Amino acid sequence: MSFSSRVKNEICRQTKLKPCCMAAEAYGALLFCNTFSPSEVRIVTENRAFASRIEWLVKELFGFGFDSVSGDPEGEGKLVLTMSDEAHIGALLERYGCGADALLAHHVNLGVLEEDCCRVSFIRGAFLAGGSVTDPGKRYHLELVTSHYNVARETFSLLGELGFDPGSTSRAGNYITYFKQSAAIEDILTTIGAPIGAMDMMTAKIEKEMRNTVNRKVNCDTANLEKMVNAAVRQVAAIEKLESTGALESLSDKLKETARARLASPEASLAELADSLDPPVTKSCLSHRLNKLIELAEQR
Repeated sequence: MSFSSRVKNEICRQTKLKPCCMAAEAYGALLFCNTFSPSEVRIVTENRAFASRIEWLVKELFGFGFDSVSGDPEGEGKLVLTMSDEAHIGALLERYGCGADALLAHHVNLGVLEEDCCRVSFIRGAFLAGGSVTDPGKRYHLELVTSHYNVARETFSLLGELGFDPGSTSRAGNYITYFKQSAAIEDILTTIGAPIGAMDMMTAKIEKEMRNTVNRKVNCDTANLEKMVNAAVRQVAAIEKLESTGALESLSDKLKETARARLASPEASLAELADSLDPPVTKSCLSHRLNKLIELAEQR
């Protein structure tokens, strides 16, 4: 089951709603569903919990249900809930103040959403019908999709009034209101009734940050180790060249001591090598001596 489906299932477990919030949630679902017109209401979903919930909301609010439901309610695949009875659709339109002219270009009737709780319920219904949220282990993205331009624009404003800061775009003839910041997605999931989903997102973010920190440290350590090995190889090669040409014995005692120490311990770090000398020297001093040996070898 996808993360988005788990979040929707969690939301659908809420059943203690005020009548005004039930109406607002159903309104959000209708404006973000596949078809909401004077001749047909059609909701297509793979989420069984949402299908049951919208049926329940419509029956509670209006006393009737959808005319048909195709697909296997207990199986997988898409369910299609359809309403074509003119009297039933007329009751929906009247409840939400949608005149025939308004249906040419849907708007959000704010008179149905006077209270903040109803506005939250509207967003909840919009998400259930036309929303999705990406698995936070992959990336952070939540979106609400509708084919109605005015509905998208007014939902964008509605979210702003609730304290959110969404983005907006269009894709394939649809209008998208979206969030890409993990903190904002966590807040909106908590607000519309998915606190567990929000916690899962926080956990995934912490795990991702920890992995990134570990990877950065490992990469840094690997780079440092590679740099140290390359330097030691270069130093040993220089010393062996000086030795093979007989130049090593003509050097100062300090340089000869450094050269013998490096040949004896080619894998030692600069700090370990500096401590092994008698008397010990600083890393800076040892580095200077080794660089001098390389310089002399390059002159041969």
